[in-house]
Amino acid sequence: MATTTAQDAELAGALVQTMHVLQDLYAETSRPLGLTPQQAHLLCVLLAGPLGMTELSRILSIERSSLTSMVDRLERRDLVARIPNPTDRRAFQIELTDPGLALANDAHKAFTTRIDDLTADLSPTARRTLSTALTSIFSRA
Repeated sequence: MATTTAQDAELAGALVQTMHVLQDLYAETSRPLGLTPQQAHLLCVLLAGPLGMTELSRILSIERSSLTSMVDRLERRDLVARIPNPTDRRAFQIELTDPGLALANDAHKAFTTRIDDLTADLSPTARRTLSTALTSIFSRA
């Protein structure tokens, strides 16, 4: 039983270390684009399409007031726009503008390129195994 506990601690430690590395990569890849890591994350999330503030707050794990400030700054830079919510006329959604879309694609490409660099030595089998395991873990989150 102690072996399982040690393996569990090892897995938890590896996942925590992964989180820190990914946060560092966001910082490293967003700075040259003139973005904070949080702004880059927001723009990349919006690549999937417009989202409401409540959804964005949940996805980004930030308070709504902090999100509002971030959206305000990005809106002043013409990277995002507030648009009417098609199902609730009292609410709005956040969408990428054309310059925002271009910058979001640049941020996503820079981030995924760094991940590709870090995982370049993994065999195709190891890549599939890692991808399957992470998908399984995070589909429950």
